[in-house]
Amino acid sequence: MATLSATEELSDNRRAPREIEVPAPTAWPFILALGAALLFAGLVTSTSVSCLGALLSVAGCIGWFGEVFPHEHEEVVPVVAEDIHLTTVRRVVERLPVLPDQLRAWLPVHTYPISAGVRGGLAGSIAMAVLACVYGALKVGSVWYPINLLAAVAYRESLRLGPAELNSFHADAFAIAFVLHVVVSIFVGLLYGAMLPMFPRRPILLGGFIAPALWSGLLYTILGLLNPLLASHIDWLWFMASQVAFGIVAGLVVVRQPSFPTRENVSFAIRAGIEAPGTMPPRESGENHR
Repeated sequence: MATLSATEELSDNRRAPREIEVPAPTAWPFILALGAALLFAGLVTSTSVSCLGALLSVAGCIGWFGEVFPHEHEEVVPVVAEDIHLTTVRRVVERLPVLPDQLRAWLPVHTYPISAGVRGGLAGSIAMAVLACVYGALKVGSVWYPINLLAAVAYRESLRLGPAELNSFHADAFAIAFVLHVVVSIFVGLLYGAMLPMFPRRPILLGGFIAPALWSGLLYTILGLLNPLLASHIDWLWFMASQVAFGIVAGLVVVRQPSFPTRENVSFAIRAGIEAPGTMPPRESGENHR
C-alpha cells in the first residue's frame, strides 16, 4: 500500500491518484543471482555445480525478461494519504563550522616513479626464476623443466611434450617463457609501485605476503584452464615460495627508489591516492590556496 503525504496531496490540488501501478513482485532476480553464485562456485567445487548455475542463470534471465516484455507485469495498489507533522524541541539551528583556510592534501603524500616499478619487477623476476630453476634441478635434475611448464601457458606445442622432453632445452619454449615471465613481472612491479605508497609503514607485508597469497589463491582456482600441463605438475609449496621471493625483492627495490611528492596533474593510476582535508602543513601567507 502506497502512502502520500498531506503536503504532496495539497500541492496536487487535491487531484492525487487514489491508485497507482507498481511492478509486480517476482522471484526471477533471486533465481538469477543464485544461478550466478553457483556458476562461479563450481570453479572451486565441481563442474556439475557450474552447470546447475548456468541453467538457473538462463532461466532467471528468461523469466525476468518475461516480466517486462512484451508487456510489463504490474499491480495496482491503493494510495493512502499520510498526515506528517515535523516537530523539534531545538530553538537554534546548529551549523558545521567551515575553516576559511582549510587545505587539501593528496594521499599518499609521496609516490614512486614508473621506473621504480619496472626495476622492482625485473629484480623480482630474477629471484623467482632462480627459485624455479633450483626447484627443477632438485626435483628432476633439469633447470629447463619449469621453463617448459611456463611456456605451456601460451605455447600449444609445449603441451605435447613428454616427461623426458620436459627436461630438455627447447629454444622456442624458452623464448616464449622468457617474454611471458618478463612482461608479467614488469606489470606486477608497476602495481607494486602504485600500491606500496598506500602502506608506508609495512610495505613488505603487502608485497611479500598479502599479494602473493591472493595471487596464488586466484591461480589455484583457474590454473587448470590457463595451463593444464602446469596444473598437473605444479608444486604449490615451491610456487608460493617463489611468489613470496618475488614480492619481497620487488618491494625492497621499489621502496629504495627515490620518491617524489604527488601533484594534482598526476594521473590517478600513478597517484593511487585520495583527497583528505587538514593533512598538509600551513603554507606561507603569500602562496595561493587550493
